[in-house]
Amino acid sequence: MAETAALDKTTPLTGERADLLAVLSKTRHFLRFTTRELTDEQAASRPAASELCLGGLIKHVTGVERGWVDFIVQGTGAMKDFDDMTAEDFAERATEFQLLPDETLAGVLDAYADVAARTDAMIATTDLDRAWPLPKAPWFQEDSWSARQVLLHIIAETAQHAGHADIIREAIDGAKTMG
Repeated sequence: MAETAALDKTTPLTGERADLLAVLSKTRHFLRFTTRELTDEQAASRPAASELCLGGLIKHVTGVERGWVDFIVQGTGAMKDFDDMTAEDFAERATEFQLLPDETLAGVLDAYADVAARTDAMIATTDLDRAWPLPKAPWFQEDSWSARQVLLHIIAETAQHAGHADIIREAIDGAKTMG
Protein backbone atom coordinates (compact mmCIF):
# COMPACT_ATOMS: atom_id res chain seq x y z
CA MET A 1 0.00 0.00 0.00
CA ALA A 2 1.29 3.46 -0.88
CA GLU A 3 2.45 5.51 2.05
CA THR A 4 1.82 9.23 2.07
CA ALA A 5 4.28 10.31 4.75
CA ALA A 6 5.95 13.68 4.38
CA LEU A 7 9.25 13.84 2.55
CA ASP A 8 12.08 13.33 5.04
CA LYS A 9 14.46 16.14 4.15
CA THR A 10 17.25 14.76 6.35
CA THR A 11 17.70 11.57 4.34
CA PRO A 12 18.52 12.27 0.69
CA LEU A 13 16.87 10.05 -1.83
CA THR A 14 19.02 7.89 -4.06
CA GLY A 15 18.57 5.67 -7.07
CA GLU A 16 15.36 5.64 -9.06
CA ARG A 17 13.42 7.95 -6.73
CA ALA A 18 16.18 10.57 -6.87
CA ASP A 19 16.29 10.25 -10.66
CA LEU A 20 12.51 10.67 -11.00
CA LEU A 21 12.56 13.73 -8.75
CA ALA A 22 15.53 15.27 -10.58
CA VAL A 23 13.99 14.89 -14.04
CA LEU A 24 10.58 16.09 -12.87
CA SER A 25 12.15 19.07 -11.14
CA LYS A 26 14.08 20.00 -14.28
CA THR A 27 11.01 19.80 -16.53
CA ARG A 28 8.97 21.84 -14.05
CA HIS A 29 11.74 24.46 -13.96
CA PHE A 30 11.75 24.85 -17.74
CA LEU A 31 7.96 25.22 -17.78
CA ARG A 32 7.91 27.81 -14.98
CA PHE A 33 10.91 29.65 -16.44
CA THR A 34 8.91 30.53 -19.56
CA THR A 35 6.72 32.81 -17.40
CA ARG A 36 9.54 34.86 -15.87
CA GLU A 37 8.90 38.61 -15.70
CA LEU A 38 5.53 38.38 -17.48
CA THR A 39 2.39 40.29 -16.60
CA ASP A 40 -0.91 38.51 -16.09
CA GLU A 41 -2.03 39.89 -19.44
CA GLN A 42 1.00 38.43 -21.21
CA ALA A 43 0.53 35.08 -19.43
CA ALA A 44 -3.09 35.03 -20.65
CA SER A 45 -2.26 36.05 -24.22
CA ARG A 46 -2.39 33.68 -27.16
CA PRO A 47 0.23 35.06 -29.56
CA ALA A 48 0.21 32.04 -31.89
CA ALA A 49 -2.49 30.30 -33.90
CA SER A 50 -2.91 27.90 -30.96
CA GLU A 51 -5.50 28.34 -28.22
CA LEU A 52 -2.71 27.85 -25.65
CA CYS A 53 -1.41 30.51 -23.29
CA LEU A 54 1.35 30.27 -20.69
CA GLY A 55 -0.92 30.68 -17.67
CA GLY A 56 -3.24 28.03 -19.07
CA LEU A 57 -0.40 25.60 -19.68
CA ILE A 58 0.72 25.97 -16.05
CA LYS A 59 -2.89 25.40 -14.90
CA HIS A 60 -3.23 22.35 -17.15
CA VAL A 61 0.00 20.74 -16.00
CA THR A 62 -0.97 21.45 -12.38
CA GLY A 63 -4.31 19.73 -12.89
CA VAL A 64 -2.76 16.79 -14.70
CA GLU A 65 -0.15 16.27 -11.99
CA ARG A 66 -2.75 16.62 -9.21
CA GLY A 67 -5.10 14.15 -10.91
CA TRP A 68 -2.46 11.53 -11.59
CA VAL A 69 -1.05 11.75 -8.06
CA ASP A 70 -4.59 11.25 -6.76
CA PHE A 71 -4.70 8.16 -8.99
CA ILE A 72 -1.43 6.85 -7.52
CA VAL A 73 -2.62 7.40 -3.96
CA GLN A 74 -6.34 6.61 -4.21
CA GLY A 75 -6.59 4.30 -7.19
CA THR A 76 -8.91 4.14 -10.16
CA GLY A 77 -11.79 5.88 -8.36
CA ALA A 78 -9.81 9.14 -8.41
CA MET A 79 -10.57 9.54 -12.14
CA LYS A 80 -13.76 9.27 -14.15
CA ASP A 81 -14.18 6.97 -17.10
CA PHE A 82 -14.36 8.96 -20.33
CA ASP A 83 -17.96 7.86 -20.97
CA ASP A 84 -19.01 9.15 -17.53
CA MET A 85 -17.72 12.67 -18.14
CA THR A 86 -20.39 15.36 -18.34
CA ALA A 87 -20.63 18.54 -20.40
CA GLU A 88 -19.58 20.37 -17.23
CA ASP A 89 -16.44 18.20 -16.98
CA PHE A 90 -15.50 19.02 -20.58
CA ALA A 91 -16.17 22.74 -20.04
CA GLU A 92 -13.93 22.69 -16.97
CA ARG A 93 -11.20 20.98 -18.98
CA ALA A 94 -11.45 23.69 -21.65
CA THR A 95 -10.90 26.49 -19.10
CA GLU A 96 -7.91 24.60 -17.75
CA PHE A 97 -5.96 25.92 -20.74
CA GLN A 98 -6.89 29.57 -20.09
CA LEU A 99 -5.80 32.13 -17.53
CA LEU A 100 -9.23 33.43 -16.58
CA PRO A 101 -9.87 37.09 -15.67
CA ASP A 102 -10.07 36.33 -11.93
CA GLU A 103 -6.79 34.36 -11.97
CA THR A 104 -3.22 35.60 -11.73
CA LEU A 105 0.03 34.13 -12.94
CA ALA A 106 1.36 34.27 -9.37
CA GLY A 107 -1.65 32.33 -8.11
CA VAL A 108 -1.31 29.69 -10.81
CA LEU A 109 2.42 29.30 -10.07
CA ASP A 110 1.69 29.01 -6.32
CA ALA A 111 -0.86 26.26 -6.98
CA TYR A 112 1.70 24.47 -9.15
CA ALA A 113 4.31 24.69 -6.37
CA ASP A 114 1.82 23.19 -3.88
CA VAL A 115 1.04 20.29 -6.19
CA ALA A 116 4.75 19.76 -6.88
CA ALA A 117 5.52 19.57 -3.15
CA ARG A 118 2.79 16.96 -2.67
CA THR A 119 4.06 14.93 -5.62
CA ASP A 120 7.66 15.08 -4.39
CA ALA A 121 6.62 13.82 -0.95
CA MET A 122 4.63 11.01 -2.51
CA ILE A 123 7.55 9.94 -4.73
CA ALA A 124 9.72 9.58 -1.64
CA THR A 125 7.42 7.06 -0.02
CA THR A 126 5.13 5.32 -2.49
CA ASP A 127 5.48 1.79 -3.81
CA LEU A 128 6.52 2.49 -7.40
CA ASP A 129 5.35 -0.97 -8.49
CA ARG A 130 1.80 -0.50 -7.15
CA ALA A 131 -0.56 -0.56 -10.13
CA TRP A 132 -4.19 0.47 -10.56
CA PRO A 133 -6.59 -0.22 -13.40
CA LEU A 134 -6.78 2.81 -15.69
CA PRO A 135 -10.09 4.58 -16.17
CA LYS A 136 -11.79 3.66 -19.42
CA ALA A 137 -10.81 6.10 -22.16
CA PRO A 138 -10.14 5.75 -25.89
CA TRP A 139 -6.49 6.82 -25.53
CA PHE A 140 -5.44 4.15 -23.02
CA GLN A 141 -4.09 1.02 -24.67
CA GLU A 142 -3.05 -0.61 -21.39
CA ASP A 143 -5.28 -1.99 -18.66
CA SER A 144 -3.31 -0.59 -15.73
CA TRP A 145 -0.38 1.62 -14.83
CA SER A 146 2.06 1.39 -11.98
CA ALA A 147 3.01 4.46 -9.95
CA ARG A 148 6.28 4.47 -11.93
CA GLN A 149 4.41 4.59 -15.26
CA VAL A 150 2.21 7.41 -14.00
CA LEU A 151 5.24 9.41 -12.88
CA LEU A 152 6.89 8.90 -16.27
CA HIS A 153 3.65 10.13 -17.87
CA ILE A 154 3.69 13.26 -15.65
CA ILE A 155 7.29 13.92 -16.67
CA ALA A 156 6.48 13.46 -20.37
CA GLU A 157 3.41 15.69 -20.14
CA THR A 158 5.37 18.42 -18.32
CA ALA A 159 8.24 18.27 -20.81
CA GLN A 160 5.88 18.38 -23.80
CA HIS A 161 4.09 21.44 -22.44
CA ALA A 162 7.39 23.11 -21.51
CA GLY A 163 8.21 22.95 -25.23
CA HIS A 164 4.84 24.47 -26.10
CA ALA A 165 5.45 27.17 -23.50
CA ASP A 166 8.87 27.99 -24.93
CA ILE A 167 7.33 28.64 -28.36
CA ILE A 168 4.56 30.77 -26.87
CA ARG A 169 7.02 32.82 -24.83
CA GLU A 170 9.20 33.46 -27.84
CA ALA A 171 6.11 34.66 -29.74
CA ILE A 172 5.24 37.07 -26.89
CA ASP A 173 8.53 38.92 -26.61
CA GLY A 174 11.33 36.94 -28.20
CA ALA A 175 12.61 35.53 -24.88
CA LYS A 176 13.85 31.95 -25.02
CA THR A 177 14.10 29.31 -22.33
CA MET A 178 17.42 28.06 -23.66
CA GLY A 179 19.87 29.69 -26.02
